[in-house]
Amino acid sequence: MQYPEPIAKLIESYMKLPGIGSKTATRLAFYTIDMQQDDVTDFAKALIAAQRDLHYCSICGNITEEDPCLICADKTRDQSTILVLEGPKDIMTMERMHEYHGLYHVLHGVLSPIEGKGPEDINIASLLKRLQNDAVKEVIVATNATPEGEATATYLSRLIKPAGIKVTRLAHGLSVGSDIEYADEMTLLKAVEGRQEM
Repeated sequence: MQYPEPIAKLIESYMKLPGIGSKTATRLAFYTIDMQQDDVTDFAKALIAAQRDLHYCSICGNITEEDPCLICADKTRDQSTILVLEGPKDIMTMERMHEYHGLYHVLHGVLSPIEGKGPEDINIASLLKRLQNDAVKEVIVATNATPEGEATATYLSRLIKPAGIKVTRLAHGLSVGSDIEYADEMTLLKAVEGRQEM
């Protein structure tokens, strides 16, 4: 037996989300159907508003409503340090620590030859452009401790070091194979404090 078309389309839509298989998508679809009409309307409006009102900062690549983002526009932040991350959600994780006061740069991915992702497919060119500013003295590479994250960190180090800019890597207080997003504040603090020059 097939589901009615509206349910089938809803299940298919949920399956487009990362980590959502057919069973979870089916549960979510039926949960959505049972929601109050106002809640469904609010949910739909939130999806549309996020898609319509958010974009990437033209300087760092963070997700924002304003351009430049609030972090890039904040002149009280340390302009000499840029922390490089894989995705925008990692910025919020780092900001919860309340110990890092420099700037950020979001790569929107990592190098992955298996997936066909090369340097031109991630946000490296704009990082190199930012480094032409003499104020930048250190780049902290905070890609995840995965093979792709390590390869990206090594690639960035080889690109940046010849310019005379110090390149450091977060210490491996973060367990190998884990994502920054899931680390607690103390682990992140120790990782930042124990960073090493590459």
